[in-house]
Amino acid sequence: MSAARAAANDALGAMASRGTAGYVFHVLERSFDGFFGAAANPLRQLGALAFLCFWLAAASGAYVYAFFDIGVTGAYDSLESLARAQPYAGGAMRSLHRYASDAFIALTLLHVVREWAYGRFSGFRWFSWLSGVPLVWLAVASGMVGYWLVWDELAQYVAATLMEFIAALPGVDAAMIRNAVAGENVTDRLFALLMFAHIAVSLLLLLGMWVHLQRLARPRSCPQWRLGLGTAAALAVLALAVPAMSQGRADLARASQELSFDWFYLFALPLSQLASPAAAWAVLAAGTLALSALPWLGGRKRLPAARVDPTQCNGCGRCFEDCPYQAITMAAPAEASALTGAAAPAARNIAVVCAEACSACGICAGACPSSTPFRSIGMLRSGIELPQFPVAELRARLEQQLATLHGTATVIVFGCTRGPRTNTLAGPGVASLVLPCLGMLPPSFVEYALKRGAHGALLAGCGQGDCEFRLGDQWTRARLAGLREPHLRSGVPRERVYAIWLHRDQERSLVKELDAFRGRLLGATRNPAARTHRRPGTNHG
Repeated sequence: MSAARAAANDALGAMASRGTAGYVFHVLERSFDGFFGAAANPLRQLGALAFLCFWLAAASGAYVYAFFDIGVTGAYDSLESLARAQPYAGGAMRSLHRYASDAFIALTLLHVVREWAYGRFSGFRWFSWLSGVPLVWLAVASGMVGYWLVWDELAQYVAATLMEFIAALPGVDAAMIRNAVAGENVTDRLFALLMFAHIAVSLLLLLGMWVHLQRLARPRSCPQWRLGLGTAAALAVLALAVPAMSQGRADLARASQELSFDWFYLFALPLSQLASPAAAWAVLAAGTLALSALPWLGGRKRLPAARVDPTQCNGCGRCFEDCPYQAITMAAPAEASALTGAAAPAARNIAVVCAEACSACGICAGACPSSTPFRSIGMLRSGIELPQFPVAELRARLEQQLATLHGTATVIVFGCTRGPRTNTLAGPGVASLVLPCLGMLPPSFVEYALKRGAHGALLAGCGQGDCEFRLGDQWTRARLAGLREPHLRSGVPRERVYAIWLHRDQERSLVKELDAFRGRLLGATRNPAARTHRRPGTNHG
């Protein structure tokens, strides 16, 4: 097969596994990996960058608030004075507040599009998706009120158009709403109310962001430090180079003809004028309902959740620590029995799985100390395992694959359904076992494979930042390196274990790495003194 055809097949395989939109994002991310490096790729940390921009906007907003005069005339004058008296402090802080806020909404929307493109909105992810929808509108509401507070010509437009927009809602007294921005009603008290609303909605947004992360273990709310520092520096440079200025004092006696517009936050207002406020509400409501209903509209088929065997669970809590979606809790025996309906030993806490939050990734099974193939009990059972892929079946499949190995430098390849395809590697001297996530593989199975005839074990996991279940590659690396329980035992020859981390479209690289690994195994067999002592889990392909 030619290199071009192989590359095309890799691309088609990646597209088939992700869909067209997901494949486009994947290509962009891989391109950004080459420029930024996978660890500092902004497309892989959109949520964390949005958090950073929120805090930058909050900090700069607090500085501006210290000099802000809450009043009809004082609002505009205090901001103008701040920009002129402190061009490199107050003026820069005001500009940073504007640009960090814009970056927040842009990153949030891009984050939504990325998660949709990758299909990460249904099944066990429904809560994270649904809790994220109102965050967009809270951010927009806070931004609109913020623009009103400036009380320049743009603020006058925002106030008048927003009141017409609200007046179109059913059950609202339209005359009273419109009178709120009549000349005699625009008072210092109104601006005090607006400032309260601006701060209150921002705090509600922060609360919503906290709720949004509740189903995630170890959520990434801070970007990689180089990326975070670079983003903050870029916004600071932009704030100094292009200051955000007011657009002329508001005058209710006349309407402004030309305005510098912020489409990130004020997009709904021109929409209400283009058609009608009622039509704009209908479009926005339909879009919001569609986004909210998306998790239940043709999502992926949900797999059975992990199950706990109380007779095998020793209450160690490793599954609780390793679960990427906080689907596992440790409960007292009485509580565990009430939740599961099964009798639990009275001497220890028992793991309990929330089926609604379980991703069926199997990482918990890989963490369980009873998930070892060396146990000699009649029926191999684990403290926690996937009903569709129990540990006994994992051992049976492994033994079946090991039985097909013949010749020299034989290798068992452990793969992941979301990583590069490993089942196509099967052939003379090579067997493959594919798991839902490489994090499901207990290290003892690697040792078992080597003792049952395989000359080497190759673990092919997802590339950095590409794990479908967030933490599978991270925990596998740590277990192989002896940094996390259960770890690969020290007696296992490290030169016979090789771990690589590749993206879905890097199947050619996988073949090359496999051939090179078999070459090293063959060399070590012929010349035992030339064995290398490679530490598993540190190779990136």
